[in-house]
Amino acid sequence: MSPLQVIFILVSAITLGAALMVVTTRNMVRAALWLVLTLFGVAILFVLLEAGFFAVAQVIIYIGAIAILMIFAIMLTRRIAHDPGPQINSTWPIAAVIALGVFSLVVFFIQRWGKAASQVESFPAGFDPLRELGVALVSANQYLIPFEIASILLLAALIGAIIIAWDKK
Repeated sequence: MSPLQVIFILVSAITLGAALMVVTTRNMVRAALWLVLTLFGVAILFVLLEAGFFAVAQVIIYIGAIAILMIFAIMLTRRIAHDPGPQINSTWPIAAVIALGVFSLVVFFIQRWGKAASQVESFPAGFDPLRELGVALVSANQYLIPFEIASILLLAALIGAIIIAWDKK
C-alpha cells in the first residue's frame, strides 16, 4: 500500500466520521462545524484525485459561502440552535438495513462495470477543461437552461430564508 493510499483512507475515514457527527450531534452550531470538516475532507479527496478545480470550488463555494451562511443563519435563529428531541427513532434499524442494501448494490454494480477499473486517459495537449466547462455552462445548446434554473432555485431559497428569519415585530 502506497503512502498516497494510506492518506486517502485516513482522509476518507475522517470525512465519514465528521459526516456521521453532522447528523448525530444535537447542537446545530457544532453540526455546522462538523459539516465544514466534512466538506474540507472532500476537498482533500479532490486534491488527491488531482482535481484541483473541484477542490478550490469545494473550499470557496461550499466552505467559504454555504457553510458560513448556514452558521450565520443558525446563530441568527439562536432559539432553535439546540434540538432537545431524540436524534434517532424506532425505525433506524430498518433504515440502516436499507442503506446497507443500497450500498451493497452500488458496490456490486460498480464491480461488474468494466470501465470502473480502467485508467482515465489524460487530456490531449492544449485542451483546457475549465474553458470547455465554462463554454458548456453558457452555451444555449448545452447546459444554459439547467444552469439558469439552478440559479433561480438558489435565489428563491435565499429569499425564502430571509423571509423565514425576518423578525415580524
